[in-house]
Amino acid sequence: MKKIILVVLSLILVLGTFPTVAFAEATSDDIIILYENDVHCAVEGYSKLAAMKNELLETHTNVGVVSVGDFVQGGTLGAVSKGEYIVNLMNKVGYDAIALGNHEFDYQLPRLNELNAMSNTKFISCNFQKIGEDKSYFEPYTIVSYGSVDVAYIAITTPETINSSSPAQFKNDKGELIYTFNESKLYDIVQTNINAAETAGADYLIALSHIGYDESGNLADITDVIENTDGFDVVLDAHSHSVIEEKVIKDKSGDDVLLTSTGTKFEYIGKLTIKNGAFDTELVEVESYTKTDPVVDAYITEINENYAQLGNRKIGESKVAFITHDKDGNRLVRNAETNFGDFCSDALRVMTDADMSFVNGGGLRAPMESGDITFNDIFSVFPFNNQIVTAEISGQILIDFLEMAVMNYPEEDGSFPHMSGVTFSVNKSIPTSVKVDANGFFEKVDGAYRVYNVKVLDKTSGEYKALDPNGKYVLAGFNYFLLDFGGGMTMFKDAKILDAEGTLDVELLENYIVEHLDGVIGEEYAEVKPNISFTDGVITETPDNNENNEQEDKEPSSLQTGDNSYIVVGILLAVLSLSALVALAIYRRKEIQ
Repeated sequence: MKKIILVVLSLILVLGTFPTVAFAEATSDDIIILYENDVHCAVEGYSKLAAMKNELLETHTNVGVVSVGDFVQGGTLGAVSKGEYIVNLMNKVGYDAIALGNHEFDYQLPRLNELNAMSNTKFISCNFQKIGEDKSYFEPYTIVSYGSVDVAYIAITTPETINSSSPAQFKNDKGELIYTFNESKLYDIVQTNINAAETAGADYLIALSHIGYDESGNLADITDVIENTDGFDVVLDAHSHSVIEEKVIKDKSGDDVLLTSTGTKFEYIGKLTIKNGAFDTELVEVESYTKTDPVVDAYITEINENYAQLGNRKIGESKVAFITHDKDGNRLVRNAETNFGDFCSDALRVMTDADMSFVNGGGLRAPMESGDITFNDIFSVFPFNNQIVTAEISGQILIDFLEMAVMNYPEEDGSFPHMSGVTFSVNKSIPTSVKVDANGFFEKVDGAYRVYNVKVLDKTSGEYKALDPNGKYVLAGFNYFLLDFGGGMTMFKDAKILDAEGTLDVELLENYIVEHLDGVIGEEYAEVKPNISFTDGVITETPDNNENNEQEDKEPSSLQTGDNSYIVVGILLAVLSLSALVALAIYRRKEIQ
């Protein structure tokens, strides 16, 4: 026994003299995968990502980098080059897999194909498909070898893309859909590709999911995909801009799947470690990581110099700061009115001389500080190169549009309306009765409306007057909604297009500042000018932005307010009336007899 103890102690002593070597041997064969999502043209982050990759390669043999989508759009360098600058940056970093997000389709499918050709790493998406074809349009997955280990990356693009990213590109000239993101068959398609990757020899399966995570648990999200499929080891998620360091979700077979996401705009870089079949994720705060890559830095300097003459051109100044998010990072513009929404919608209405105008919350992409305003600032706000469109619509089209625009309130919705020239109320106590088709396009309102008491600015009198459902009005907005029916707004198919000659959103905003405001945005935009009042069935005065308007809100019907007292009274009166008629008939019959 003593000899055994002596041997054990000797082994411990020997092993204890080589801690550094043992650690190096244990970690050098680990697989490290760096990941990012929803970068939206935050180009400086690519330099830190490249530096982090190179630093890890000093101690690790197997280091990879992947993207989970939404990289070419969201900033001026992406918009001005239609994604080329961003793809060039990603080539310099060196990626193993690149998934497609919804915003990769913003510059249209032909441009996306061009960007794919420019990329050293081909884009992947398993569920985007041309209708009638068996194969996915892009490669559904890629398998990368890290030493003797093969890792499959399977990409999933949010089905919402069909009506959120220039929907017209997915249709033929008859308005019929010719492409699909297979929402109804998503789980089956994902499972098919999981099985195919396993058959192809993949040791581990990682989803690059541009689906999104819903904290409330009320909406369909990536957890539903995990729970209805079997085989993923790790899911790197995107689209909702969530910050998830590590969360465990059970798949269809009850196995653990690791879920993680890095937020947006290089807030974090994710680091996935695969070691002896075990998985671990962590998020590295990019701001606190100080190293950069000289090659990427040089290219960023080059493209900034090329763009500087246009982007840094001063166009005016602002006395107020315009916000899009609150202090906690919540996207206010997607479920609340803001001073920025007021400003941008005013610009559309005034510069087009329309009766009313609309800017969707999802279209306000960046805040704007007070002080000097450059073209770069407004390009950050409107990076989509939307055309300004004016259309003649009926009052009923407007009501249906507003109803769909607030159907998800109080949840975030990119269609949330920032209006100019219109006020209205929303009864939150009424569940939405908007009906959409399988692809999320508007069909009808099948029940009570949440929206009521809609008023439109009369340009002659300056007063807000009740909307006439049969009346004709001129609405100014973006081609995204009025021509492409973005957000599923197909009620606009019945609109009469008056002008769509190509004025861009950034051009109009610049002209509003320079020509209408004489280069100075004043204190009139310091506070929100409410155009919407939200109620729980209790009627309040609707804001109308007009001190001289003395017209008060009219009480909506009991069906609108959810108050059943009027129905009960009506039934009682009907019963009493019927009883009186019966009694009268009996009396007259007796008289005749």
